[in-house]
Amino acid sequence: MAGLKEYIPHIELSLCGRQWHLERAGDLESLWDAMDSDEFGEDERLPYWTELWPASLVLGQWLYARQGDIAGRVCLDMGCGLGLTALVASWVGARVIAMDYEPQALHFAARNAVHNAVPSPLWTVMDWRHPAVHRHACDYVWGGDIMYERRFVEPVLQFLEHVLAPEGVAWVAEPNRNVYNHFLALLDRRGWKAHRLGTEQTAALYEQPSPVTVSLWELRR
Repeated sequence: MAGLKEYIPHIELSLCGRQWHLERAGDLESLWDAMDSDEFGEDERLPYWTELWPASLVLGQWLYARQGDIAGRVCLDMGCGLGLTALVASWVGARVIAMDYEPQALHFAARNAVHNAVPSPLWTVMDWRHPAVHRHACDYVWGGDIMYERRFVEPVLQFLEHVLAPEGVAWVAEPNRNVYNHFLALLDRRGWKAHRLGTEQTAALYEQPSPVTVSLWELRR
């Protein structure tokens, strides 16, 4: 996937040994400009979901590498956006619940399952502050670049504590934001074990001077 110089409505990329076709609503800036003033409340429903972030590419490749572990298991994608990581997992046989706060994101994610001939995950609108899934229901949970503000840290950890099975595993890919240091400190205080699986320099969707460094973490109780 070469760095784009401008928005295109369809993304073509090679990942996990195959081509993926992702449809999206528009570029982040245009969707942001079109938002109504009442959408800029406490939750600031900014349309980050319309972009394909470098963390998703790293996470998607990791899920493909771990297909022997996740195949047939109940998995949950936190903040699935356009659906790439959920689709990779579903393609290799995982039983995927894919959640996002924005219904429009799930509309495009569902279309992308069709575009790529992948078994459709269970797409669900969900706020991680109000889990709509049974306690300890999931064997694996993952998220790519979901904590870009400090206020998300506590709700994300509480959600993981609710949804993850006692022997379950969570994977988080993040572009070394400062907020993640706060998340790691909170994990330690609440008895979690965090292990950095590695770091990778990954090209961003849009052309930029240098690649993005993404860290991939594994979390266990």
